Amino acid sequence: MSAFEQLGDLRPLPIWDGILARAVVGEEMTMAIVELDPNAVAAEHHHANEQLGIVLSGTMTFRIGDETREIGPGMTYRILAGVPHTATAGPDGCVVMDIFAPPRADWGALEPQEPSPPRWP
Repeated sequence: MSAFEQLGDLRPLPIWDGILARAVVGEEMTMAIVELDPNAVAAEHHHANEQLGIVLSGTMTFRIGDETREIGPGMTYRILAGVPHTATAGPDGCVVMDIFAPPRADWGALEPQEPSPPRWP
């Protein structure tokens, strides 16, 4: 197994309706490029993983705990383990990079789609 892979060769995981993640999984963390269709909604949820992220393109309205912001390219965010959060992509969709620690073991149960060209870069 190579240490290198093209983003477009990663099989997207359907996280929610209109939301795909292309994940690279290490021993201690998961990195994912997450593509949200226009107006796609990540329903309120929480997980045991700490999550750090940055918006790469597009916009979204993000609620983390009691704080809500409209965020765009270059904006970062931090979600501590167990904190409820939800996101709604803007009218042009959104692409973010998320880092999770520990790795997202629950994503292993998702059925990967065939590789396809990524929306970013």
